[in-house]
Amino acid sequence: MTRRPTIHDVAREAGVSTATVDRVLNAREKVREDTARRVYEAARLVGYHATPLIGQRVQMDLPRLRLGVVLHKEKQAFYQTFKTEIERAVAQATGLRASAIIEFAPSQTPADFAALMDGLATRVDAVAATAVTHPEVTEAVLRLNAKGIPCFALLNDFAQGVRQNYLGLNNMKIGRIAAHLIAISSHQAGKIAVFVGGYRWHGHELRETGFRSYFREYAPQFTVLDTLVNLETRQLTYEATLDLLNRHPDLRGIYCAGGGMEGAIAALREVRQPGEVTLVVNELTPESRAALISRYVGMAIATPLGKLCADLVTVAAEAVRDGITPLQGQHFLQPDLYLPESV
Repeated sequence: MTRRPTIHDVAREAGVSTATVDRVLNAREKVREDTARRVYEAARLVGYHATPLIGQRVQMDLPRLRLGVVLHKEKQAFYQTFKTEIERAVAQATGLRASAIIEFAPSQTPADFAALMDGLATRVDAVAATAVTHPEVTEAVLRLNAKGIPCFALLNDFAQGVRQNYLGLNNMKIGRIAAHLIAISSHQAGKIAVFVGGYRWHGHELRETGFRSYFREYAPQFTVLDTLVNLETRQLTYEATLDLLNRHPDLRGIYCAGGGMEGAIAALREVRQPGEVTLVVNELTPESRAALISRYVGMAIATPLGKLCADLVTVAAEAVRDGITPLQGQHFLQPDLYLPESV
């Protein structure tokens, strides 16, 4: 008959005394966090019967972080991956009892984002969102601040001056990276098109600005056409791309600064050969990956979601611990760049 692991086995595995294990198990005295975690891991490894109880004791002494996150475009692969990475980040957080409530805005209207952010106020310690830039959203952030709840802007830097921090890419730089790839990939001068999702995405505006500034500075032989708004939808982007290709036979490149890239990919597949028009998109999804492999996409500029979510948990916990500060910041991440030969 197999011997049942004892408290002595746990102590031996953890490299501590049985008294220390007893203190962790019965919460008799305060034990250092790293020591308590070592005891818990040892109990788990040896199969100690009270491992779940030790885990609870370890968690009880940790500071709590209840993170509320508002995303949008629930059906898109990118945002489902975003949700998964948030859940992974809170599960793997050390030194915290972290949890997350994740909700999806039914549309991109400011009122929908604001309503969800307000609704989280009684259930969380900090809020983060991928909201549009709009006074209604700013007012929601102010209401959260008044309740002592810090708010973080993700991907799109909304509510500047009142939000606690922005986490995402340096969007001006992202636009210039996209322009650089298109300029060096196009062997003849011609027209360049750029799509943005709408007028309320500050990040898209910055990408467009960086995109145009690069061409003015380094590739003036190209003509950047008037910006097109695609509302981040596949169908609008598809129809607009077909129209562009029909009206501008010398179209050399397209940059989708926001969503809707699936429509541009589909249009190019219909009427152009791979590489005839250089398409740059944002984020690596099943669609953009397939288009990179078939060379209908020249580059995908991706947000490192795993790092973004881990950093969000860290800065949110610090803000909850230290309180809202009037000194807001920007937390820029390095983009992941994918080319046809790197996927």
